[in-house]
Amino acid sequence: MLAKLTSKNQITLPKAAVSQVDMADYFEVTVDDGRIVLTPVRVQQAQAVRDKLQQLGITEQDVADAVAWARR
Repeated sequence: MLAKLTSKNQITLPKAAVSQVDMADYFEVTVDDGRIVLTPVRVQQAQAVRDKLQQLGITEQDVADAVAWARR
């Protein structure tokens, strides 16, 4: 399958390729050995985590502090 890169760095993914993965509006973009790799990301799940953290009263600073503690 071919996809053309436009002058605005946009690519339309072929329907045949997209239909073979879970439906996603967002993709994680990585470069692996000179290849661009797109991995579908479910933003709703991330938002569910954010909502739960808010319900529990856990702030971004709490998470940053926990990560800093774990990296010691």
